[in-house]
Amino acid sequence: MSSFAGAVARIKGDVARAVPAALIRRAAAAVGHTGRDRILDPVATTHLALHRALHGGTAITHLRHLTPRTFTPSAYCQAVARLPESFFYLLQVLVTGRVRDDRPEGRWRGHRLFLIDGSSVSMPDTPELQAAFGQPPGQKPGCGFPVAHLLALFDARTGYLLTTVLAPLRTHDLAHAAATHPEMRPGDVLVGDRAFGSFAHLALLARRGLHGVFRLHQRRVAGAANDRRATYPKPTRRPVWMAADEYAALPPAIPVREVRVRVRTAGRRVRHLILVTTLLDRRRYPRRELARIYERRWQVEVNLRSLKVTLGLDVLRSKTADGVRKEVRAFGVAYNLVRRVMRDAADRQGVGVDRISFVDALRWLRVAGPRGEVPALVVHPARPGRFDPRVRKRRPKQYDLMTRPRAELKRELRQPVAA
Repeated sequence: MSSFAGAVARIKGDVARAVPAALIRRAAAAVGHTGRDRILDPVATTHLALHRALHGGTAITHLRHLTPRTFTPSAYCQAVARLPESFFYLLQVLVTGRVRDDRPEGRWRGHRLFLIDGSSVSMPDTPELQAAFGQPPGQKPGCGFPVAHLLALFDARTGYLLTTVLAPLRTHDLAHAAATHPEMRPGDVLVGDRAFGSFAHLALLARRGLHGVFRLHQRRVAGAANDRRATYPKPTRRPVWMAADEYAALPPAIPVREVRVRVRTAGRRVRHLILVTTLLDRRRYPRRELARIYERRWQVEVNLRSLKVTLGLDVLRSKTADGVRKEVRAFGVAYNLVRRVMRDAADRQGVGVDRISFVDALRWLRVAGPRGEVPALVVHPARPGRFDPRVRKRRPKQYDLMTRPRAELKRELRQPVAA
Protein backbone atom coordinates (compact mmCIF):
# COMPACT_ATOMS: atom_id res chain seq x y z
CA MET A 1 0.00 0.00 0.00
CA SER A 2 1.89 3.05 -1.22
CA SER A 3 -0.82 5.68 -1.00
CA PHE A 4 -0.98 8.14 1.88
CA ALA A 5 -4.27 6.63 3.06
CA GLY A 6 -2.65 3.20 3.00
CA ALA A 7 0.22 4.45 5.12
CA VAL A 8 -2.23 5.86 7.64
CA ALA A 9 -4.04 2.52 7.62
CA ARG A 10 -0.81 0.70 8.50
CA ILE A 11 -0.27 3.00 11.47
CA LYS A 12 -3.89 3.13 12.58
CA GLY A 13 -5.01 -0.22 11.29
CA ASP A 14 -7.94 -0.73 13.61
CA VAL A 15 -9.36 2.73 12.90
CA ALA A 16 -9.00 2.22 9.15
CA ARG A 17 -10.77 -1.13 9.47
CA ALA A 18 -13.66 0.36 11.46
CA VAL A 19 -13.85 3.42 9.19
CA PRO A 20 -12.89 1.98 5.78
CA ALA A 21 -12.14 4.08 2.73
CA ALA A 22 -15.31 2.87 0.98
CA LEU A 23 -17.47 4.16 3.83
CA ILE A 24 -15.77 7.55 3.75
CA ARG A 25 -16.16 7.86 -0.02
CA ARG A 26 -19.81 6.87 0.27
CA ALA A 27 -20.43 9.61 2.84
CA ALA A 28 -18.62 12.17 0.68
CA ALA A 29 -20.65 11.20 -2.39
CA ALA A 30 -23.90 11.32 -0.41
CA VAL A 31 -23.33 14.97 0.54
CA GLY A 32 -22.23 15.87 -2.98
CA HIS A 33 -18.58 16.42 -2.16
CA THR A 34 -16.32 16.11 -5.19
CA GLY A 35 -12.73 17.15 -5.68
CA ARG A 36 -9.56 16.40 -7.52
CA ASP A 37 -7.13 13.70 -6.47
CA ARG A 38 -4.71 15.09 -3.90
CA ILE A 39 -2.53 13.97 -0.98
CA LEU A 40 -5.11 14.97 1.63
CA ASP A 41 -8.19 13.48 0.01
CA PRO A 42 -11.35 12.77 2.09
CA VAL A 43 -10.08 9.35 3.19
CA ALA A 44 -6.70 10.60 4.40
CA THR A 45 -8.21 13.72 5.98
CA THR A 46 -10.85 11.72 7.85
CA HIS A 47 -8.34 9.22 9.19
CA LEU A 48 -6.11 12.07 10.32
CA ALA A 49 -9.05 13.81 12.03
CA LEU A 50 -9.86 10.60 13.91
CA HIS A 51 -6.19 10.12 14.67
CA ARG A 52 -6.12 13.63 16.14
CA ALA A 53 -9.22 13.02 18.27
CA LEU A 54 -7.80 9.76 19.63
CA HIS A 55 -4.75 11.72 20.76
CA GLY A 56 -6.82 14.25 22.70
CA GLY A 57 -7.13 16.88 19.97
CA THR A 58 -3.35 17.01 19.62
CA ALA A 59 -1.55 19.72 17.66
CA ILE A 60 -1.55 19.32 13.89
CA THR A 61 2.25 19.42 13.94
CA HIS A 62 2.11 16.26 16.07
CA LEU A 63 0.18 14.45 13.35
CA ARG A 64 3.19 14.75 11.07
CA HIS A 65 5.17 12.58 13.48
CA LEU A 66 2.48 9.89 13.45
CA THR A 67 2.37 9.46 9.66
CA PRO A 68 5.02 8.65 7.03
CA ARG A 69 4.31 11.79 4.98
CA THR A 70 4.80 15.44 5.78
CA PHE A 71 2.24 18.20 5.30
CA THR A 72 1.76 21.67 6.68
CA PRO A 73 -0.83 22.61 9.31
CA SER A 74 -2.35 24.94 6.70
CA ALA A 75 -2.79 22.05 4.26
CA TYR A 76 -4.59 19.98 6.90
CA CYS A 77 -6.88 22.87 7.87
CA GLN A 78 -7.74 23.48 4.23
CA ALA A 79 -8.47 19.77 3.73
CA VAL A 80 -10.86 19.75 6.70
CA ALA A 81 -12.49 22.97 5.51
CA ARG A 82 -13.18 21.40 2.09
CA LEU A 83 -15.33 18.72 3.71
CA PRO A 84 -18.82 20.03 4.60
CA GLU A 85 -20.22 19.66 8.09
CA SER A 86 -22.93 17.38 6.70
CA PHE A 87 -20.18 14.93 5.71
CA PHE A 88 -18.96 14.65 9.31
CA TYR A 89 -22.52 14.26 10.57
CA LEU A 90 -23.25 11.48 8.06
CA LEU A 91 -19.94 9.81 8.86
CA GLN A 92 -20.84 9.75 12.56
CA VAL A 93 -24.20 8.18 11.72
CA LEU A 94 -22.67 5.55 9.43
CA VAL A 95 -19.84 4.62 11.78
CA THR A 96 -22.17 4.43 14.78
CA GLY A 97 -24.47 2.19 12.75
CA ARG A 98 -21.52 -0.13 12.00
CA VAL A 99 -20.37 -0.51 15.59
CA ARG A 100 -23.74 -0.27 17.36
CA ASP A 101 -24.95 -3.41 19.06
CA ASP A 102 -28.74 -3.72 18.89
CA ARG A 103 -29.19 -7.24 20.23
CA PRO A 104 -32.37 -7.81 22.30
CA GLU A 105 -30.38 -9.35 25.16
CA GLY A 106 -29.98 -7.08 28.13
CA ARG A 107 -33.01 -4.87 27.44
CA TRP A 108 -35.07 -3.70 30.37
CA ARG A 109 -38.47 -5.41 30.20
CA GLY A 110 -38.24 -5.39 26.41
CA HIS A 111 -37.33 -1.71 26.16
CA ARG A 112 -34.13 -0.11 24.96
CA LEU A 113 -32.80 2.52 27.36
CA PHE A 114 -31.17 5.82 26.42
CA LEU A 115 -29.48 8.45 28.56
CA ILE A 116 -29.54 12.18 27.83
CA ASP A 117 -27.73 15.07 29.47
CA GLY A 118 -26.29 18.49 28.75
CA SER A 119 -22.74 19.68 29.24
CA SER A 120 -20.35 22.29 27.86
CA VAL A 121 -17.06 22.54 25.95
CA SER A 122 -14.49 25.33 25.76
CA MET A 123 -12.65 26.61 22.67
CA PRO A 124 -10.13 29.25 21.54
CA ASP A 125 -10.94 32.91 22.12
CA THR A 126 -11.66 34.18 18.60
CA PRO A 127 -14.24 36.81 17.55
CA GLU A 128 -16.12 34.28 15.41
CA LEU A 129 -16.47 31.77 18.25
CA GLN A 130 -17.41 34.50 20.73
CA ALA A 131 -20.20 35.58 18.39
CA ALA A 132 -21.36 32.02 17.72
CA PHE A 133 -21.35 30.58 21.24
CA GLY A 134 -20.69 33.31 23.82
CA GLN A 135 -18.87 32.98 27.14
CA PRO A 136 -19.95 32.59 30.77
CA PRO A 137 -21.51 35.71 32.31
CA GLY A 138 -19.36 37.76 34.63
CA GLN A 139 -16.24 37.49 32.47
CA LYS A 140 -15.03 40.69 30.86
CA PRO A 141 -14.27 40.76 27.11
CA GLY A 142 -10.84 39.35 26.43
CA CYS A 143 -10.68 37.64 29.83
CA GLY A 144 -12.44 34.36 29.10
CA PHE A 145 -12.97 31.68 26.49
CA PRO A 146 -16.05 30.92 24.38
CA VAL A 147 -18.07 28.00 25.71
CA ALA A 148 -20.66 25.96 23.82
CA HIS A 149 -23.60 23.99 25.20
CA LEU A 150 -23.38 20.30 24.33
CA LEU A 151 -26.38 17.95 24.41
CA ALA A 152 -25.51 14.26 24.21
CA LEU A 153 -27.58 11.07 23.79
CA PHE A 154 -26.08 7.73 24.82
CA ASP A 155 -27.20 4.11 24.52
CA ALA A 156 -27.53 3.00 28.16
CA ARG A 157 -26.45 -0.61 27.60
CA THR A 158 -23.40 -0.13 25.36
CA GLY A 159 -22.46 3.46 26.13
CA TYR A 160 -22.35 4.46 22.45
CA LEU A 161 -22.76 8.14 21.69
CA LEU A 162 -25.68 8.35 19.27
CA THR A 163 -25.85 12.06 18.59
CA THR A 164 -24.67 15.45 19.83
CA VAL A 165 -26.13 18.93 19.44
CA LEU A 166 -23.86 21.95 19.77
CA ALA A 167 -25.49 25.29 20.60
CA PRO A 168 -24.68 28.67 22.20
CA LEU A 169 -23.82 28.53 25.89
CA ARG A 170 -27.06 30.19 27.06
CA THR A 171 -29.18 27.30 25.75
CA HIS A 172 -31.46 25.17 27.92
CA ASP A 173 -31.04 21.40 27.77
CA LEU A 174 -34.59 21.07 26.44
CA ALA A 175 -34.07 23.46 23.53
CA HIS A 176 -32.69 20.68 21.31
CA ALA A 177 -33.89 17.56 23.14
CA ALA A 178 -36.43 16.87 20.40
CA ALA A 179 -33.57 16.72 17.88
CA THR A 180 -32.38 13.52 19.59
CA HIS A 181 -35.75 11.75 19.37
CA PRO A 182 -35.28 10.46 15.78
CA GLU A 183 -32.41 8.31 17.09
CA MET A 184 -35.01 6.28 19.00
CA ARG A 185 -38.00 4.23 17.94
CA PRO A 186 -41.43 3.60 19.52
CA GLY A 187 -41.17 1.80 22.84
CA ASP A 188 -37.75 3.16 23.75
CA VAL A 189 -37.23 4.75 27.17
CA LEU A 190 -35.32 8.00 27.68
CA VAL A 191 -33.79 8.66 31.12
CA GLY A 192 -32.67 12.12 32.23
CA ASP A 193 -32.52 14.56 35.11
CA ARG A 194 -35.25 17.00 36.16
CA ALA A 195 -34.46 19.44 33.34
CA PHE A 196 -36.15 17.04 30.90
CA GLY A 197 -39.32 16.41 32.92
CA SER A 198 -41.41 19.27 31.56
CA PHE A 199 -44.90 18.93 30.09
CA ALA A 200 -43.74 19.87 26.59
CA HIS A 201 -40.96 17.29 26.49
CA LEU A 202 -43.14 14.51 27.91
CA ALA A 203 -45.81 15.34 25.32
CA LEU A 204 -43.25 15.27 22.47
CA LEU A 205 -42.03 11.87 23.63
CA ALA A 206 -45.57 10.49 23.84
CA ARG A 207 -46.35 11.74 20.33
CA ARG A 208 -43.50 9.60 18.98
CA GLY A 209 -44.49 6.57 21.07
CA LEU A 210 -41.45 7.02 23.33
CA HIS A 211 -41.34 6.89 27.11
CA GLY A 212 -39.50 8.98 29.65
CA VAL A 213 -38.22 8.49 33.20
CA PHE A 214 -37.12 11.78 34.73
CA ARG A 215 -36.78 13.34 38.11
CA LEU A 216 -39.79 15.51 38.92
CA HIS A 217 -39.42 19.03 37.56
CA GLN A 218 -38.53 21.55 40.26
CA ARG A 219 -41.62 23.67 39.58
CA ARG A 220 -44.07 20.85 40.22
CA VAL A 221 -45.48 19.77 43.57
CA ALA A 222 -46.00 16.02 43.84
CA GLY A 223 -48.82 14.31 45.67
CA ALA A 224 -48.34 12.53 48.98
CA ALA A 225 -48.83 8.99 47.57
CA ASN A 226 -45.78 6.85 46.82
CA ASP A 227 -47.16 5.80 43.45
CA ARG A 228 -49.97 7.71 41.77
CA ARG A 229 -51.30 8.55 38.33
CA ALA A 230 -51.77 12.19 37.53
CA THR A 231 -52.82 14.37 34.62
CA TYR A 232 -50.56 17.23 33.65
CA PRO A 233 -52.51 20.05 32.01
CA LYS A 234 -50.91 22.07 29.26
CA PRO A 235 -49.32 25.22 30.74
CA THR A 236 -50.64 28.52 29.48
CA ARG A 237 -47.10 29.75 28.98
CA ARG A 238 -45.20 28.42 26.00
CA PRO A 239 -41.54 27.41 26.56
CA VAL A 240 -39.17 29.89 24.97
CA TRP A 241 -37.37 27.08 23.11
CA MET A 242 -40.52 25.89 21.33
CA ALA A 243 -42.20 27.45 18.29
CA ALA A 244 -45.77 28.65 18.72
CA ASP A 245 -47.24 26.27 16.11
CA GLU A 246 -45.44 23.28 17.66
CA TYR A 247 -46.75 24.16 21.10
CA ALA A 248 -50.28 24.64 19.78
CA ALA A 249 -50.16 21.10 18.33
CA LEU A 250 -49.52 19.52 21.73
CA PRO A 251 -52.49 17.90 23.52
CA PRO A 252 -54.35 19.83 26.26
CA ALA A 253 -53.22 17.28 28.89
CA ILE A 254 -51.12 14.13 29.25
CA PRO A 255 -51.36 11.21 31.72
CA VAL A 256 -48.24 10.56 33.78
CA ARG A 257 -47.19 8.60 36.81
CA GLU A 258 -45.41 10.05 39.83
CA VAL A 259 -43.27 7.71 41.91
CA ARG A 260 -41.75 8.51 45.29
CA VAL A 261 -38.70 6.49 46.34
CA ARG A 262 -36.75 6.57 49.57
CA VAL A 263 -32.97 6.59 48.98
CA ARG A 264 -31.24 4.37 51.52
CA THR A 265 -27.81 4.16 49.88
CA ALA A 266 -25.08 5.87 51.88
CA GLY A 267 -23.38 8.84 50.25
CA ARG A 268 -26.37 10.06 48.24
CA ARG A 269 -27.21 13.75 48.50
CA VAL A 270 -30.99 13.21 48.62
CA ARG A 271 -33.02 11.00 50.91
CA HIS A 272 -36.20 10.99 48.82
CA LEU A 273 -36.53 10.90 45.05
CA ILE A 274 -39.66 11.73 43.06
CA LEU A 275 -39.80 10.48 39.50
CA VAL A 276 -42.23 11.25 36.71
CA THR A 277 -42.75 8.75 33.91
CA THR A 278 -45.07 7.88 31.06
CA LEU A 279 -44.80 4.17 31.96
CA LEU A 280 -48.21 3.95 33.59
CA ASP A 281 -48.59 0.19 34.26
CA ARG A 282 -47.70 -0.41 37.92
CA ARG A 283 -47.55 -4.18 37.59
CA ARG A 284 -45.27 -4.23 34.57
CA TYR A 285 -43.09 -1.37 35.82
CA PRO A 286 -42.83 -1.60 39.63
CA ARG A 287 -41.76 1.43 41.59
CA ARG A 288 -38.43 -0.06 42.68
CA GLU A 289 -37.61 -1.03 39.10
CA LEU A 290 -38.11 2.56 37.97
CA ALA A 291 -35.82 3.72 40.77
CA ARG A 292 -33.10 1.33 39.59
CA ILE A 293 -33.54 2.58 36.02
CA TYR A 294 -33.10 6.16 37.15
CA GLU A 295 -30.03 5.17 39.15
CA ARG A 296 -28.43 4.15 35.85
CA ARG A 297 -28.64 7.80 34.80
CA TRP A 298 -25.37 8.38 36.60
CA GLN A 299 -23.65 6.44 33.81
CA VAL A 300 -24.19 9.42 31.51
CA GLU A 301 -21.89 11.43 33.77
CA VAL A 302 -19.23 8.73 33.47
CA ASN A 303 -19.64 8.68 29.68
CA LEU A 304 -19.30 12.45 29.48
CA ARG A 305 -16.18 12.30 31.64
CA SER A 306 -14.68 9.74 29.26
CA LEU A 307 -15.59 11.89 26.25
CA LYS A 308 -14.48 15.23 27.67
CA VAL A 309 -11.68 14.50 30.12
CA THR A 310 -10.13 11.21 28.99
CA LEU A 311 -10.54 11.75 25.24
CA GLY A 312 -10.07 15.53 25.40
CA LEU A 313 -13.29 17.04 24.05
CA ASP A 314 -13.39 19.43 27.01
CA VAL A 315 -11.15 21.95 25.22
CA LEU A 316 -11.48 22.17 21.45
CA ARG A 317 -8.74 23.48 19.14
CA SER A 318 -10.55 24.77 16.04
CA LYS A 319 -10.83 28.54 15.65
CA THR A 320 -13.98 28.71 13.51
CA ALA A 321 -17.57 27.70 14.26
CA ASP A 322 -17.60 25.31 11.31
CA GLY A 323 -14.34 23.73 12.46
CA VAL A 324 -15.60 23.35 16.02
CA ARG A 325 -18.70 21.46 14.86
CA LYS A 326 -16.59 19.14 12.69
CA GLU A 327 -14.19 18.56 15.57
CA VAL A 328 -17.04 17.54 17.87
CA ARG A 329 -18.24 15.03 15.26
CA ALA A 330 -14.73 13.58 14.92
CA PHE A 331 -14.52 13.18 18.70
CA GLY A 332 -17.90 11.42 18.63
CA VAL A 333 -16.65 8.89 16.07
CA ALA A 334 -13.41 8.35 18.01
CA TYR A 335 -15.34 7.85 21.26
CA ASN A 336 -17.53 5.18 19.67
CA LEU A 337 -14.49 3.37 18.29
CA VAL A 338 -13.13 3.14 21.82
CA ARG A 339 -16.50 1.88 23.07
CA ARG A 340 -16.44 -0.77 20.34
CA VAL A 341 -13.07 -1.99 21.61
CA MET A 342 -14.53 -2.06 25.13
CA ARG A 343 -17.51 -4.10 23.91
CA ASP A 344 -15.30 -6.64 22.12
CA ALA A 345 -13.09 -6.99 25.20
CA ALA A 346 -16.13 -7.34 27.47
CA ASP A 347 -17.55 -10.16 25.33
CA ARG A 348 -14.23 -12.02 25.34
CA GLN A 349 -13.58 -11.49 29.05
CA GLY A 350 -17.15 -12.21 30.19
CA VAL A 351 -17.82 -8.95 32.03
CA GLY A 352 -20.10 -5.96 31.57
CA VAL A 353 -18.89 -3.38 29.09
CA ASP A 354 -18.85 -0.62 31.72
CA ARG A 355 -16.31 -2.56 33.77
CA ILE A 356 -13.74 -2.38 30.96
CA SER A 357 -11.31 0.52 31.36
CA PHE A 358 -11.98 3.28 28.83
CA VAL A 359 -8.40 4.53 29.26
CA ASP A 360 -6.93 1.09 28.58
CA ALA A 361 -9.09 0.62 25.47
CA LEU A 362 -8.01 4.05 24.21
CA ARG A 363 -4.34 3.29 24.76
CA TRP A 364 -4.60 0.04 22.81
CA LEU A 365 -6.52 1.66 19.96
CA ARG A 366 -3.81 4.30 19.55
CA VAL A 367 -1.20 1.63 18.72
CA ALA A 368 -3.32 -1.13 17.17
CA GLY A 369 -1.98 -2.61 13.95
CA PRO A 370 -3.98 -3.53 10.82
CA ARG A 371 -4.73 -7.04 12.12
CA GLY A 372 -4.49 -6.43 15.82
CA GLU A 373 -6.74 -8.57 18.00
CA VAL A 374 -8.25 -6.89 21.03
CA PRO A 375 -6.26 -8.13 24.03
CA ALA A 376 -7.45 -8.65 27.58
CA LEU A 377 -8.01 -5.13 28.88
CA VAL A 378 -8.06 -3.79 32.42
CA VAL A 379 -11.29 -4.70 34.25
CA HIS A 380 -12.49 -2.42 37.02
CA PRO A 381 -13.82 -4.16 40.14
CA ALA A 382 -17.57 -4.09 40.67
CA ARG A 383 -18.20 -1.38 43.27
CA PRO A 384 -21.95 -0.75 43.56
CA GLY A 385 -22.83 2.12 45.85
CA ARG A 386 -19.39 3.68 45.59
CA PHE A 387 -19.30 7.40 46.39
CA ASP A 388 -16.77 10.17 46.95
CA PRO A 389 -17.04 13.78 48.14
CA ARG A 390 -17.03 16.42 45.42
CA VAL A 391 -13.76 18.06 46.42
CA ARG A 392 -10.32 18.51 44.88
CA LYS A 393 -7.19 17.43 46.71
CA ARG A 394 -4.60 18.86 44.28
CA ARG A 395 -4.36 22.61 44.76
CA PRO A 396 -4.32 24.86 41.68
CA LYS A 397 -1.50 27.33 41.13
CA GLN A 398 -1.91 30.50 43.19
CA TYR A 399 -2.11 32.93 40.28
CA ASP A 400 -4.58 35.77 40.05
CA LEU A 401 -7.49 35.37 37.66
CA MET A 402 -7.41 37.45 34.48
CA THR A 403 -9.81 40.34 35.01
CA ARG A 404 -8.43 42.63 32.29
CA PRO A 405 -7.42 41.90 28.69
CA ARG A 406 -3.93 40.49 28.19
CA ALA A 407 -2.80 43.43 26.05
CA GLU A 408 -3.65 45.85 28.85
CA LEU A 409 -1.74 43.80 31.41
CA LYS A 410 1.28 43.58 29.11
CA ARG A 411 1.31 47.36 28.66
CA GLU A 412 1.57 47.72 32.42
CA LEU A 413 4.50 45.29 32.52
CA ARG A 414 6.32 47.37 29.90
CA GLN A 415 6.19 50.47 32.09
CA PRO A 416 9.61 51.40 33.49
CA VAL A 417 10.14 50.57 37.14
CA ALA A 418 10.32 53.66 39.32
CA ALA A 419 13.69 54.23 40.97
